[in-house]
Amino acid sequence: MAARFLPLLACVLLAGGACAADLPDSHDLDALPRYPRAEIVDYLVSPSVERVYPLGPISRISGRLRMEGEVRALGQLTSLTYRLPDEEASQAAFAAARKALLKADATPLFWCEGRDCGSSSLLANAVFGNASLYGPDEQQAFLLVRLAAPQRDSLLAVYTITRGNRRAYLHAEQLDGAAPLGEWLPSAATLLRLLKDNGELTLSHVPAQPGGAWLDLLVRTLRLDTGVRVELAGSHAADWRAALSAQGVREARLELGGTTGEGLHLTWLR
Repeated sequence: MAARFLPLLACVLLAGGACAADLPDSHDLDALPRYPRAEIVDYLVSPSVERVYPLGPISRISGRLRMEGEVRALGQLTSLTYRLPDEEASQAAFAAARKALLKADATPLFWCEGRDCGSSSLLANAVFGNASLYGPDEQQAFLLVRLAAPQRDSLLAVYTITRGNRRAYLHAEQLDGAAPLGEWLPSAATLLRLLKDNGELTLSHVPAQPGGAWLDLLVRTLRLDTGVRVELAGSHAADWRAALSAQGVREARLELGGTTGEGLHLTWLR
């Protein structure tokens, strides 16, 4: 009789949810580990799709879709939707996905949670084309990253939602660009959220000489919360401190740390 329970025991012991009732011929994305006990309930591969992902809250004004910045790309799209094990899993699944992608050196372009994302209805329908992802605005989270080399021309979007019926879902899609994506910078709100969440932030792609889009981005980031003080470190940290000060960021908010190392490293001084 005990042999009858061996398959069930095997399913319990497999942390990745390999015994989940997934759709036939579906599978996980290589870049995104599966949340335990999640089941794939929707899966699609399209050879040529154009996606427009927001880099800020999404809304509709006078019938027109409005985004505070966007990334537009064309390429092969692989999308899947997981049903999460319970309504409490939404936040945990999103946090696990975010940490896994950042640990793999993906570049975050936009990260929002709750009403900071804008309309859940528009994200579900206008961005992902999947009405089943619609839910209360305060129960959503969205992350858009650019994958690390050799997949620098691939975007990966993660969206979680707990619907009004208390069912929780994680939607993930990877778009492999048909052409080079070019240079995209994170949103100011995303940089600030990352700095506060991790306590520090390394910007490896900033130029040695301060200026241009990166300087504008850092000024906007620090203006979002004028109470934030940071330590700047790196071989050109002193130049960046002077440039930020010249743009109106108070010097008292900008401490100078170590002056070695590539890029620019920010530490939140609490």
